[in-house]
Amino acid sequence: MTDQPDTLAGRHLLVVEDEYLLADDLASKFRAQGASVVGPAANVEDALALLDGSEPVDCAVLDINLQGEKAFPIADLLMERDVPFVFATGYDASAIPERFDGVQRFEKPVEAAGIVRALLG
Repeated sequence: MTDQPDTLAGRHLLVVEDEYLLADDLASKFRAQGASVVGPAANVEDALALLDGSEPVDCAVLDINLQGEKAFPIADLLMERDVPFVFATGYDASAIPERFDGVQRFEKPVEAAGIVRALLG
């Protein structure tokens, strides 16, 4: 038996994804797991604003390419704050800087259950 929860109940999860339908689908699936979804944010500026806003962020899912910008400034801030996150992207691992080697990468199309396990692990 494990002491870790198997849902996102009570957690505030930031979704950063610029494809509206995918962002909406992920947000719905995370809400079904009990998460309070922050966002979704479609670009770097909006995501950084959400991180500096009044709503807490306990974990996050980041697409790498956001309307032509890379999500790495968001990832850097999450790491600085010790907030667990994963990448959900169509990019392969070589597109991710070495400083994020310990961050799990999920290839699109992603399965929300795998992301939940990674964030709770």
